[in-house]
Amino acid sequence: MKAIIAEKPSVAREIASLLGASEKKDGYLTGNGYCVTWAFGHLIGLGMPEDYGISGFQKASLPILPNPFLLTVRKVKKDKNYVADTGAVKQLKIIEQVFNRCDSIIVATDAGREGELIFRYIYEYLKCNKPFERLWISSLTEKAIKQGFDNLKNGKEFDGLYQSAQGRSRADWLVGINATQALSIMAGNGIYSLGRVQTPTLALICKRYFDNKNFSIKKYYQIQLLHNKEMIAFKILSTTKWDDKKLADDTLRTIERNGNSATVTAIEIKNVTEQPPLLFDLTGLQKEANKKLNLSAEETLNIAQSLYEKKFITYPRTGSKYIPEDMWAEIPNLVRALQDRENCKQALTKIKWGRFNKRIVNDLRVTDHHALLITEKIPSALNAKENAVYDMIAFRLLEAISQVCTKEITDVALDTVHYDFTAKGCKIIEPGWRYIKGNFADDDTESLQDLPELKKGDELKIKEASVLEKQTKPPVIYTEAGLLMAMETAGKGIENEEERKALQNIGIGTPATRASIIETLFTRNYIQREKKSLVPTEKGLQVYELVKDQKIADVAMTAEWELALQKIENDEADVEAFQSEMETYAKSITDELLQTIIANENLPQLVCPKCKNQQLIIRDKIVKCPDENCNWVQFRNVCGVQISISDIESLVNKGKTTLIKGMKSKAGKKFDAYIVLNVKAESSFEFEKNKNYKK
Repeated sequence: MKAIIAEKPSVAREIASLLGASEKKDGYLTGNGYCVTWAFGHLIGLGMPEDYGISGFQKASLPILPNPFLLTVRKVKKDKNYVADTGAVKQLKIIEQVFNRCDSIIVATDAGREGELIFRYIYEYLKCNKPFERLWISSLTEKAIKQGFDNLKNGKEFDGLYQSAQGRSRADWLVGINATQALSIMAGNGIYSLGRVQTPTLALICKRYFDNKNFSIKKYYQIQLLHNKEMIAFKILSTTKWDDKKLADDTLRTIERNGNSATVTAIEIKNVTEQPPLLFDLTGLQKEANKKLNLSAEETLNIAQSLYEKKFITYPRTGSKYIPEDMWAEIPNLVRALQDRENCKQALTKIKWGRFNKRIVNDLRVTDHHALLITEKIPSALNAKENAVYDMIAFRLLEAISQVCTKEITDVALDTVHYDFTAKGCKIIEPGWRYIKGNFADDDTESLQDLPELKKGDELKIKEASVLEKQTKPPVIYTEAGLLMAMETAGKGIENEEERKALQNIGIGTPATRASIIETLFTRNYIQREKKSLVPTEKGLQVYELVKDQKIADVAMTAEWELALQKIENDEADVEAFQSEMETYAKSITDELLQTIIANENLPQLVCPKCKNQQLIIRDKIVKCPDENCNWVQFRNVCGVQISISDIESLVNKGKTTLIKGMKSKAGKKFDAYIVLNVKAESSFEFEKNKNYKK
């Protein structure tokens, strides 16, 4: 009898069905010589400080450096304590019984770092010593699963992957637990969560926020001239940028008085080829879905995971944009399969069969999994968001195998009254991959104009002339797409040249974890959304100010750790040495943070509006009266908007906030309102038209 363990029930049922294990039992399926069971994600995790006999946040206990680390069953919060998840306990007992009944194990958890950790922690916790093999597949189609079972791998081949996952898990514990406790102890005002990856990510957001806010916008002026030749109207722009509008206006008048024409002084025509885009990895898909569909990274991952489990796409948590050579023969079948999808029929007419671009094939650039692909199973009934994400993946495949796009770019230099002007034109020679969607320019580039045939010495009559007022642009506050890009390319922003070269292709976090890191920052109330932008909250800015110059906020160091974890996975580095380095680091940041001086003088002294006796306690989530008999409380997050300290002060002292914009009702509709207190200190909304109802 062989045991098979999958990561979740749906995958286990799929595998059991293929293997003929059709007899249903409590927590597993059996038949045909197999027992197929499942986990519910991470059933086992690292123990918390209380599992080592350390309760509460105590300065004397820091740093906490477990030796050995304890594994515990997943816990859930009950009242103010954490207790073992009863569902996890039950399923773990079933897994143990299945393992004990069988001679060997086939590991069918997701084929990646976290999937490996899920199984190994269960295996270790149960003190199991049965031999195990690994099912390593990139898709849940029947064909892929059968091929996987025909090519099971020795479990020992993935020891490096497990050690990398274990190293990541322990590093996050050492940094997160110690740093969070140290800063929270010094703050004495709630919990200030810090983390190995979340804090450098917060630092990226806050730094960009300040770069944007502190940017000094300057106005400048350029002269634009309109010409017409061969029935083609086109514009030229002065190379000079004037800071003073009067000087620009004076120059314009000089041009108009002196001939009112421009002369072509030089012309350069060059052909430019644009390679088609590569296939999506997870981060690429998340960036595109955020830009085009306004989906969060977490939403995109969940949709992709759903499409994967429905067998419509391959494994989504991939960091590669390439496929291996042996998969190239399958690409025509995938393209043919799309003929059954209405949205793709028009695009398929533009595909040049027999001339597929092979740029996506690169064995050396395929990591644990190849790039995101569709499967031969084409969906017919998906919800709107699933359809949109699926089409992104499908159209990207069609673009990736298409030919290069060739453009003719024309740069023209002109002169009028000794002032230099330029014009740029673009003509599509061969549309190539851009023909698939009919999109001939990138979203973030200026659309280039058509130009008539021009030659040196041509004199062009000026039809219109104007002064354009422009201004310098600040660095854009991160959207989720921009932040994902910054996390992916964090190594490129490192100032030290040697470090930058070493880490240029290493980001912070992994494609599989970046979405959860961003969501953690939302959960901690460190960041919030303003339309598409990610902006820090008061609490996020406070944390950033406290740690911005300390090691825990250092993007370079986090990128170095990702590099070290990759080396461990490839058996090029030792996990024990990495853990020792992390312990040293945990000691160092704990010492740094315990010396942090937390400034609380910014919080106003407010008297409870209900009992009129007690000074209010101000936290990031609530404002409350410490007197249990009074028990007055005001939540800081109202209908999705974080209420500022100044508005809390105004509410308590004056009985009314300023107009709070962008709140969301339960039905998802946005509204603006004041929060007001009545004579009993109960809060309600007041609308600008004096409509009033209870909150």
